[in-house]
Amino acid sequence: MTTRPIHFVKMQGAGNDYVYIDCFAEPTPADPATLAPRIADRHFGVGGDGLVLVMPSTVAAARMRMFNADGSESEMCGNGVRCVSHLVVSRGRAPAGPVAIETGRGVLTLDVTPEGPRRSRVRVDMGEPLLSAAEIPVMVTEQAVATSGHVVDAACAAIGPTEAWWEEAGLDPRMTCVSMGNPHVTFYCRDVDRVPLESIGSRIETHAIFPRRINVHFVEVQSPERVRMRTWERGSGITMACGTGASAVCVSGVLSGRSGRRIVAEVPGGVLELEWAASGHVFMTGPAEEVFEGSWWEA
Repeated sequence: MTTRPIHFVKMQGAGNDYVYIDCFAEPTPADPATLAPRIADRHFGVGGDGLVLVMPSTVAAARMRMFNADGSESEMCGNGVRCVSHLVVSRGRAPAGPVAIETGRGVLTLDVTPEGPRRSRVRVDMGEPLLSAAEIPVMVTEQAVATSGHVVDAACAAIGPTEAWWEEAGLDPRMTCVSMGNPHVTFYCRDVDRVPLESIGSRIETHAIFPRRINVHFVEVQSPERVRMRTWERGSGITMACGTGASAVCVSGVLSGRSGRRIVAEVPGGVLELEWAASGHVFMTGPAEEVFEGSWWEA
């Protein structure tokens, strides 16, 4: 029997698009893990990289729960939390400027600058990266961990033996791992367009050395201040952007000596600005934009 429709807002941040349900105004879905794959389906649903619930919070202006396109729940989404902060401000639930949002990573502070009724530019304090193998987590030998305890330019069993595309892409098969509340692995190469992300991404994501699976990034350094990156997101596959991933790439570049503490990251969906500040916190700046609104009928 058909029940009342769920009102949703489709939003994107640098092309990383999700279906957002404003649970201040709508009932919270009873089973969001089941709803996410259906509503995010690009052929039979609304389409998106997943589902985000914008919920009341006792410690912040709103709480974000984020579900990947496969229904798995993730701790954080950098592009998603920017969109949540825009939605909270644009719907009058918080004033523009500093806005606190509760996430699986904790409460984050975002600085929201509206650029119109449906678009904002948002700077996010992403917090401090987690750098030890146990925190990320990644299973590596003691020999693979730097004296600092960081997993930097370490051998990676997930990449496997030399493959034909390595030379074309100019791949450095060593990995650098960082957690921004969710786990990330970065590989560097000469040409990110030559990486067969559609096949290698899932293989790395689900490899046994990553016990909670992992977000996978291939990065081409253009200068110490600018990189190009492509992403395979845990639970969603290839995406146009990954905010926590771009933050992890900024940290990885500093740890491995390949890029500076302030970078511009070119992603397929646009540009993100990153800074790993002296305070230890990573800051990310980028757009948040409403695309359209609609209703989803749940059977």
